[in-house]
Amino acid sequence: MGAHKRPSMLSKAGTVPLTVKSALTLAAVGATVLAPVGATEAEAATLSTNALRIAASKAGSPYQWGATGPYRFDCSGLTQYSFKQAGKRLPRTAQDQFNHTRHIPGFTRERGDLVFFHGRGGVYHVGIYAGNNQIWHAPKTGSVVRLERIWTQSVSYGRVNG
Repeated sequence: MGAHKRPSMLSKAGTVPLTVKSALTLAAVGATVLAPVGATEAEAATLSTNALRIAASKAGSPYQWGATGPYRFDCSGLTQYSFKQAGKRLPRTAQDQFNHTRHIPGFTRERGDLVFFHGRGGVYHVGIYAGNNQIWHAPKTGSVVRLERIWTQSVSYGRVNG
């Protein structure tokens, strides 16, 4: 019998509760578990990583002002949809999402954090940080959800708590 088919010693002994076995199985196959309310930093990171993965899965979806998915998006509609699918509700607009997140310094940003773009009127755009100074976002009319470099220094970062 191949190594991948042998039951673990813990499961043979019958001493591991079913929920632990399920979590171990999920970890072994690379699955992720959603962060519950009151989550730790690691659990919040998992939530954000899931939201990032969901946003990336929408690559090529058309931009439409006011759209919240699942097939068309505006910028805050994409972030709202992605986090909702990952298990966390966000407000509708980029400004309200900015007001709802924990603001963090740029040097502490992580994949899955929100990137807010600022102008004279406040926050005008939002995307999800993908690493390497890039974001997934729904840019503007006539475009599609895509991965793009952050084009300005007039940004701030927010972390969505689990």
